[in-house]
Amino acid sequence: MLNLTQSLKQIQKLSPQQIQLIKLLEIPTVQLEQRIKREIEENPVLEEGSAENDDNERDQQDVNENDYENSDSQESEQDDYSSDSDENYEEKSFDEDKSVEEYAADDYLDDDVIPNYRLTANNYSDEDEDRKNEIPYSQGSSLHEALTSQLGLGVLNEREQLLAEYIIGNIDDDGYLRRPIYSIVDDIAFSANIETTEKELNHLLSIIQEFDPAGVGARGIQECLMIQVVRKYKNGVGDKTVLRTAWRILHDFFPEFTKKHYEKILNKLDVSDKVMRQAIEEITHLNPKPGSVFGSILAKNSQHIIPDFILENNDGELLLHLNSKNVPELRLNKTYSNMIENMSKKNADAKEKETLMFVKQKLDSAKWFIEAIRQRQNTLLETMRAIIDFQKDYFQEGDETKLRPMILKDIAERTGFDISTISRVANSKYIQTHFGIFPLKFFFSEGMQTDTGEEVSTREIKKILKECIDHEEKRHPLTDEKLAKILQERGYQIARRTVAKYREQMNILVARLRKEM
Repeated sequence: MLNLTQSLKQIQKLSPQQIQLIKLLEIPTVQLEQRIKREIEENPVLEEGSAENDDNERDQQDVNENDYENSDSQESEQDDYSSDSDENYEEKSFDEDKSVEEYAADDYLDDDVIPNYRLTANNYSDEDEDRKNEIPYSQGSSLHEALTSQLGLGVLNEREQLLAEYIIGNIDDDGYLRRPIYSIVDDIAFSANIETTEKELNHLLSIIQEFDPAGVGARGIQECLMIQVVRKYKNGVGDKTVLRTAWRILHDFFPEFTKKHYEKILNKLDVSDKVMRQAIEEITHLNPKPGSVFGSILAKNSQHIIPDFILENNDGELLLHLNSKNVPELRLNKTYSNMIENMSKKNADAKEKETLMFVKQKLDSAKWFIEAIRQRQNTLLETMRAIIDFQKDYFQEGDETKLRPMILKDIAERTGFDISTISRVANSKYIQTHFGIFPLKFFFSEGMQTDTGEEVSTREIKKILKECIDHEEKRHPLTDEKLAKILQERGYQIARRTVAKYREQMNILVARLRKEM
């Protein structure tokens, strides 16, 4: 049996403008430039330039046209049209102090049409890869190309050359051969229809391991480091006694070495403390990722950090402005504005109404986009001003100890924006100051109270921890428990597990792994 029921419920929905603004808030300045260029390409009503420049161009165009008119009546008609057009356009321009107004032709059209937006945040253009702000990279050669070119210098027959190239193809960007040899034997049999053995491939791998960079083709970090030590020994680079000791440490005591059980190793080696210390120093200066010298594809495509904000300190006065050097100003194309005005004043047929609706859709889309850009700039500035006001002492001198505890909620309360809005503004944005470039997330940190009741930033505690670790005795590094006691003596009531958390956030090893000879 079917029953009809009626219920009320409240649903919050985002308008297309709000969605567009959210997307624009998330992207940094570099992507904003590409987003604007893409919008200009997709919407003919949108063009670069300010509304003031557009008015000046139209006035000059009217003057030139009037010079060629022969009839006084034609001149007066042209003047009337120009003045009316300029007045209407001024009403529809987007100054920073005005809100978006509905278009006058709405009286002639239905408002049911929703603009066709492309609300995507990943807006890159292949045509703009040569922007000024990118780092110029030389193409160079990849690791595999370098190894293959060295392969051609050896005396190998056609079969060995093919097998060696297959091995090189399995070496990763770090320079390691992480696939087992027996798996490569099977792959060659299936893909190249060549029967080979592990012994033959191991022989070819030993040849590849003689190539540059030293350590390439290793099947693990232990073998990688041993190859480099042997290469140094053969080339006569370094003290041979130290290099022999380093090789023995890697070959016979690698697990103890990784755990820094140096005293246990020293008791089993017939060497002095000095030689032992030099051998360990020799090992720590080897390259654990030999393939990294060629860089990765991602590194080659990386860019400069372009700050979204620029803060200047003018004799104690902090001046903030947006870095919009490469972001063009936007305006509506006057031709399309005039078109919709002229078409709406006459009785249009079905085809003309369709054209009129399309142009209006594009006009609305352009107006919304310009307003979204304006709101984005205002939101960014208001948020950054609130952050600077909150952390004024820090921005004056750049002293980290003067950073106050600050969370997203603090800035949201000062600006009146939602916490999610502040989060989007802080994400992937940078500010250039007179003491460096910092991500906005750098200024946000939790707080805790000292014995005196003063609230301090966790960043200050991390700085104290780092100073303690930097100045510790390396033979007997400070444990997390000792670090917690040091902080407690200074008035910071902090637990050992919290010290461990902060240490891990700073990528500092545990005391046992920080131990040195």
